[in-house]
This record gives sequence, structure tokens and C-alpha cells, in this order.
Amino acid sequence: MAEQVSEQTTNRLSLYLRFLNELEAGGVRTVSSKVLAARFDLNAALIRKDLSHFGDLGVRGVGYVVADLRQRLRQILGLDRCLNVTIIGAGNLGFALADYPGFRKEGFRIVALFDTLPEKVGGRSRSGVPIHDIRDLKQVARREQITIAVVAVPAESAQVVVNTVVEAGIKALLNFSPGALRVPPDVKLKSVDLTVSLESLSFHLARGVDRPPRP
Repeated sequence: MAEQVSEQTTNRLSLYLRFLNELEAGGVRTVSSKVLAARFDLNAALIRKDLSHFGDLGVRGVGYVVADLRQRLRQILGLDRCLNVTIIGAGNLGFALADYPGFRKEGFRIVALFDTLPEKVGGRSRSGVPIHDIRDLKQVARREQITIAVVAVPAESAQVVVNTVVEAGIKALLNFSPGALRVPPDVKLKSVDLTVSLESLSFHLARGVDRPPRP
């Protein structure tokens, strides 16, 4: 079943979960697909289709029980267990990611930073994440049971770093370096290109500037 679920669907599941967290914190007990759809400007039928991939999660005449659906989505997304994460690149971005408190709250534990510069190795981030030599990645990954690596290095170093991560046996990578990277078929790579995102925002701003004002 999981192989038939698109990445767009799994991305939406994460959004649904965040909203359910808000609802539960606010004491809301049930929610309908219509309310979920309105929150994300989607069609209610699409909400129901997304959730139906994982069984009958709703209650006829009620909708969805917030606490139950929240727990089920956490299981589906693998968030019912703690995942150990490493960040490759102890620069400004790497430190910012390592010290972000929201990751731990969602079940992602940043256990190590890696870098190539001797003056950084042996230090720690502000929140206490240790910095290791990249040459020790395989050993540390095994010891700390690291399952996800975040790549935050310059573009010219990214592919070499990705190769090192793959060789260390890590099967899931989040990449912040620009450009296309290659990984084996059994490794999942997601890229966040901040420049592309900013250019997209610039495009929409430019269209707004060029569009004549309404009378």
C-alpha cells in the first residue's frame, strides 16, 4: 500500500498532523474533512482520499476523532519512535539546524554534527551537539543508530559528502545544497533549495507589481 502513496500525499499528511496538533491543544475532539479542506484550501474529497490510503480512519456522522487520527498519522509517518539525525556541515546553517528545538519535539533527535575542519572537530553547538570528523561518520552513525542525514555543505562538496553518507549506511538524506545530486535507488533524497524558493517568491511578487491595480 505504501508504495502507491505519492509524495504529494505524504507531504499533505504532515500538514494535516500539524493542524491536528493545534486542534488537540485547543481541546477540539472531532474534525470533518470539510474543516481540514478549508484550512489548507483543498477539496474535502482529496482529504478523504489521502486518508483512505491507510484504512477507514473516519467515523460515520462524526468525521475524524482528533486524538485518534493524530496518533494514526504519527504512526504512518513513523513519528511514534525517536529518529536519530546527523547534520553534515558545522557552518552557520548546520548550527542553526542542530540547535532548532522543534525537531526534538517532533521526534527527531540531532545527535551529531560532522565537519572537515580540525578547528571545529571536538567542539559542540550551542545546545551541546558534538562535532565529529567526517572521516568518523560510519563509526558514529553505527554507534548512535543514525537513520537520517542532513547535508548543509557548499555545492562543490555536496556530492562527495552524499557519497560518504551513503557509504556509512544512512538511507535517508535531506539536502540543503544547491544542484542535482545522485544517490543509489535504495536511498531517499529530498532537497531544499532555498534559492529556488526565493526566486519563486520573487516571481509572484513581480507578477503582482506588473498586474494593473483593480479599479
